[in-house]
Amino acid sequence: MAEGVLVEAIRLVLERHLERAAPADVTLWSLRGLSVLDPRLHVLARGGELRLALDGRTVATAPLTPAAGRDAAPAIAAALAGLYDAAWRASPAVRRAGAERVIASGFEELFNHLDPYSRYVTPVEARTARERRVGQSGLGLRIAVQGEGLAVSSVTAGGPAARAGIRPWERLLAVDGRPLSGRDPGLAASLLEGPEGSSVTLTLSRGTRPRDVTLVRELVVPETVAVERRDDILSIRLSGFTALTERRLTAVLVDAFAARPPRGVVLDLRGNRGGLLSQAVGVADLFLDGGEVARTEGRHPDAVRRYLAGGRDLAEGRPLVVLVDGRTASAAEIVAMALAERGRAAVVGSATMGKGLIQLVAQLPNEAEILVTWSQVVAPSGWPIQGLGVLPALCTSLGPEALTGGLALLGTGQAPMGEALARQRGLRAPVPPAEVAGLRGACPPAEGRGADLVAARALLERPDSFAAALRPVSP
Repeated sequence: MAEGVLVEAIRLVLERHLERAAPADVTLWSLRGLSVLDPRLHVLARGGELRLALDGRTVATAPLTPAAGRDAAPAIAAALAGLYDAAWRASPAVRRAGAERVIASGFEELFNHLDPYSRYVTPVEARTARERRVGQSGLGLRIAVQGEGLAVSSVTAGGPAARAGIRPWERLLAVDGRPLSGRDPGLAASLLEGPEGSSVTLTLSRGTRPRDVTLVRELVVPETVAVERRDDILSIRLSGFTALTERRLTAVLVDAFAARPPRGVVLDLRGNRGGLLSQAVGVADLFLDGGEVARTEGRHPDAVRRYLAGGRDLAEGRPLVVLVDGRTASAAEIVAMALAERGRAAVVGSATMGKGLIQLVAQLPNEAEILVTWSQVVAPSGWPIQGLGVLPALCTSLGPEALTGGLALLGTGQAPMGEALARQRGLRAPVPPAEVAGLRGACPPAEGRGADLVAARALLERPDSFAAALRPVSP
C-alpha cells in the first residue's frame, strides 16, 4: 500500500508540479523526512547511491538516480519504500510515529523545497477536507467536550439537527444506544458520520430528562452568503466559495432586482480565504455580460486555461464596490481581480494576501489526498496574483487622513492608486521580490475595518468618484 501511494503521488509531482523537479532531488528531499522523526537518522548521497545511517552506522542503501520519464516514479517509490522499511526496523522513534506519519513527513520535507501550498493530507484529514469542499453529508451539527461529557457545540441552519429542534449545548449522551463520554470525542464523531440517506438516533438532554431524536443524514453545505439591504444599497458578504455559493448568490441577486432594484451593490470579500476555483469564476460571471474572467498558466498542458464569462450581469450594471483586506485570498482574489480588470467594480480596502497558485487535488490508494501546485492565476492583462495580490483603487489601510485624501482625489477625477495599479498590470511572472514589496507597500495588507464600508458608501453616493475609481489604467 505504501509503495502504491508513493508511486501515484510522486508521478503527480514529477509530471504536473508548476516547477520542474529532478528525480534525484525528489528522492533525497523525501528521505529527509526520516531525520525529522528521528534525528539520529541521516541520509547521505554519494556516487549515485543513497545511504541511510543510524548514529553513523549504515542500515540500508538504494540508488540515487532512478530511471527517466514515466519509469521515474516507480523507481523513486521503490527506493523510498525500501529505506522507509529499513528505518522502521532500525528506529523505535520511527515505529512510534507510525507508518502514516512516515509518509506524511517525507512529503512535508519534499514540499518544503517546492512551494508553500502543495501538501500531503492524511486519510482522516482528507475526509474533513472533502466535506469542507463539497458540503458535509451528515447531520448539520458539531460536537465538543463539555466537562466529563459531550455537547452539541453548533447547529447548521436548515440542516437535519436544526429542523429537529436540537439546540447548541444540549448534552449528547449516546448515539444509536452507545453511551458516550468526553474521553473519546473521536468515537462520537465516527458514530455520527455515515452515508447520505442513512439514519441515526441521538440521545440528548437539555436538563435532567433524556430524549431520543432520529435524524437522516443529508448533504449539509455551510452557508457562505449573507445579505443586508440598507439605504437602498445591497450589501452581500461572501465568507467562502463552496459548491453552492454561486447558486445562492444568484438567488440573492434575482430576488433583490426583481421588485425594486438597489442603487448600488457592495460585495464584501474581507476575510474570505477562498475555496473552489469554479465557484469564483461563476460568482464573477454573475456581474459580467461576457469576456475573460481569468487565466491559468502551468508546465503541464492541461494547466493552461482561459475562463470566460458567459451569462448576463444580474446586478443590471448598477455600481458595484468590492471590499478586500489582507486576509482576502485565492478564489476571493480572483473575483476581485476580474471585476476590477473588467472595469465592473471599484475595489476598496488593502492589498490582498497574494495566493494565486492552484492546487490539483488527487485521492490516493490509502484514501489520503495529495495537493500539487500545478498552475498559477494571471489576470486577463497578464499580471500574476501570486505574491502581488490585488491592489485596491481606494486604500483604507494607510489611516483616516490618507483615506480622506484618496476620496478627495477621486472627486477631482484623479486615481490615488493609479501609478501602483499601472505598474502592477505591466508585470509578468516571476516578479522580483523587491518589486512585490514596493507595490504592496503602496497599500499595505491589513485586517478589514469599519472605514471600508464608509468608503464604499461614499463611492456609491458620488458617481464621479466611482467613475474615477473604475477608470482603466495603462501600464
